[in-house]
Amino acid sequence: MRVAKAVELNAEDDRRLRILSKRKRVEARVQLRARIVLEAAKGATHLEIAQALGVDRRVARRWRERFLQAGVEGLLEDATRPGRPRTARATLNEQQVVRTTLEQTPMGATHWSTRSLAAHLGTSAASVGRIWRAHGLKPHRVESFKLSNDKRFIEKLEDIVGLYLNPPEHALVLSCDEKTQIQALDRTQPGLPLKRGRAQTMTHDYKRNGTTTLFAALNMLTGEVLSITDPLHRHQEWLRFLKMIDRSTPRNKELHLIVDNYSTHKHPKVQAWLAKHPRFHVHFTPTSASWLNMVERFFRDITDKRIRRGCFSSVAELEAAINDYIAVHNAHPKPFIWTAKANDILAKVTRAREKFHKNRSN
Repeated sequence: MRVAKAVELNAEDDRRLRILSKRKRVEARVQLRARIVLEAAKGATHLEIAQALGVDRRVARRWRERFLQAGVEGLLEDATRPGRPRTARATLNEQQVVRTTLEQTPMGATHWSTRSLAAHLGTSAASVGRIWRAHGLKPHRVESFKLSNDKRFIEKLEDIVGLYLNPPEHALVLSCDEKTQIQALDRTQPGLPLKRGRAQTMTHDYKRNGTTTLFAALNMLTGEVLSITDPLHRHQEWLRFLKMIDRSTPRNKELHLIVDNYSTHKHPKVQAWLAKHPRFHVHFTPTSASWLNMVERFFRDITDKRIRRGCFSSVAELEAAINDYIAVHNAHPKPFIWTAKANDILAKVTRAREKFHKNRSN
């Protein structure tokens, strides 16, 4: 009769195995391996371990032997499996797929698909897909960007990031903007509700019932939002919004407003009002850098969670939905945390500028 080799644990191995067998963030397969070894250390046979842990006894034998050969470290990773070695031709084909994807475009199209590139190179679409995944290539995706040409970009960036990371004492930092042209859209037919095995449905066409503008100020400390809605977004409405902020915040607090370069924010009448209210300090984002304004993150949430899939028969109904969402948000607000440092952002912008000028010169 074949007898399993005995497993003896020192104090350190026993401690590590017990941690691996219980910690929630450890992969389930690693937890199972640790439990197998712990059972083996108690003197359990392969069959007894298999019955106790609900595995095949060959699995129990494999991980007992792996531990005896490589210790705890041997349980953390799967052993490399033998396979057919890569040939020089396979390597050449991979390099050719990557080079063609990056340096060429197909005739009559803007980017390759797995099938079009496979037909072009005389290989299989599955091979092209595997190589793309290995090299992180996604020709079907495109992301938008724009480098700011603001001459005071660094100064404004450091100013705003400084407000996020190190806000002034006895002051409120408010990220402010307006979300314009929010459409009150109603579907031409009722959709079908979500059910098991079927997603919610909506008609592709819709009726337009007017538009509104949401003016919002996100309190960077608490996450609360001050807001008004109005069909127009001129300097008059922006002034009304500033006056609402003035009434809704403690008088003994300085107010630092982060806003973009929209012309209504710089209108002479707005400037005159701000001059009479010295507790307001306006910080303008660099041009083409709206991503620096944290209220845009709130706008994304309200669009995804309340507006995009809503059906509104009137502007009043749309505005009521917006106000309800903000009321629920303010009942349990959570601040948006800014983590990126100015130096890290500048380093990325510098690299992007270098690549931009290099591609332009080529």
